Amino acid sequence: MNFQSFKTIILPITTILFIFILWKSPLNIDYFDTIIATIIVLLVSLIEYKKTFIKSLGFNAENFTAKKILIKAPIIAFVLFLVYYYILIPSVTFFTKAPIDFSDFDTIKNDYTLFFISIIFIWISAAFGEEIVWRGYFMKQFTKLFGKTNIALLINILLFGVLFGYLHSYQGITGQIITGILGIVLSIIFHFNKNDLWTNIAIHGFFDSFALIALYLDFL
Repeated sequence: MNFQSFKTIILPITTILFIFILWKSPLNIDYFDTIIATIIVLLVSLIEYKKTFIKSLGFNAENFTAKKILIKAPIIAFVLFLVYYYILIPSVTFFTKAPIDFSDFDTIKNDYTLFFISIIFIWISAAFGEEIVWRGYFMKQFTKLFGKTNIALLINILLFGVLFGYLHSYQGITGQIITGILGIVLSIIFHFNKNDLWTNIAIHGFFDSFALIALYLDFL
């Protein structure tokens, strides 16, 4: 095996497996595991793509525009939140008979300072971190290894959507199902936007911000 095969096949597969082991390990590092996973992804992408590693994840300068980030993304995120609040939560809860477990966020209620710290943290961990790892790395590596056929794309989107939901177990079964659906939607957006990670990060960040505001105001 030459070094090229190692860095384009063995290293990505090993990295993905290691990250999932990290997420399921009993280290009790909570949301910091995503930040650690993001750092790992950046490092292995640097090894594989060298100077173009940032672009390889979907960070293209031409896609970073005020219209996309400050207008298009918030609108999509708000519409997605309305679907989440008025359709997904009631319908999935009806079938599971179990409400989403939002207890991890109880500490932000009535705590103005912690609320704003949490907003900053979700942009770092969830918006940037999860999008870099799940869409920028996992999805693109899957495409590189298995091709761009319709079947491969379908498996890519569904596989990482389901796993994305599964790893949100702290929200209970209802939260896992809904988060899985949202993961699939974010993957579809990423694909149809031609792997534009900037837009995905903005949509994810604004969506989570709307959700956090709703939690702070006790609407969720």
